[in-house]
Amino acid sequence: MRDMPKPNLHREALAILLVHALAALPLMYLGYLVLHAQLGADPVQRMTHFSGWWALSFLLLSLAMTPLRQLTGIIFWIRIRRLLGLWCFAFACVHLAVFFVFDLRGRIAEFFLDVQTRPFIVLGLLSWLCLLPLALTSTRSMMSKLGRRWQQLHRLSYVAALLALLHFYLLTKADFREVAVFASIFLVLMLFRWPLRGLFSSADSKGS
Repeated sequence: MRDMPKPNLHREALAILLVHALAALPLMYLGYLVLHAQLGADPVQRMTHFSGWWALSFLLLSLAMTPLRQLTGIIFWIRIRRLLGLWCFAFACVHLAVFFVFDLRGRIAEFFLDVQTRPFIVLGLLSWLCLLPLALTSTRSMMSKLGRRWQQLHRLSYVAALLALLHFYLLTKADFREVAVFASIFLVLMLFRWPLRGLFSSADSKGS
């Protein structure tokens, strides 16, 4: 009887590997495009948009794990949330690296000049800075050290998402459909966390 949980742990390990494999596919695809010079007429813009799009996608996916946990009662979604958050940070780092290496070409002084005329740069950098402590404290040891403060700190993910959406909005010149879709998903996730969370908790208390 004591050996019964082991298959579940094995399946969870396989599921985690599958999540990593699927999350790595966009990065592998980007590498393929770079190696085969298939980034189009403006490679820097293509890499910037691609990495930023996936960073925001993984961030929203990570925020969706808590509602999934509440709806299904499956705690495994919370473990997936941490992995998705780390992949979000990885793509955000690629996004930032593309900007500094290929757009600014490493000229830090030009960055401070661009900040005055392109405020979306500040929003993007602030979003990345919000993600940085989340990535650094994502280990179990840091969770145990921080205790309740860990949950408070990781609420920065909401701020990071909002800043990233504003960053994306200011970058969009004509077609706002992508931004609208991302913003709608973010709004639904936020509504689920606050007004609707009380309904779920009250329903649970009535059923207990």
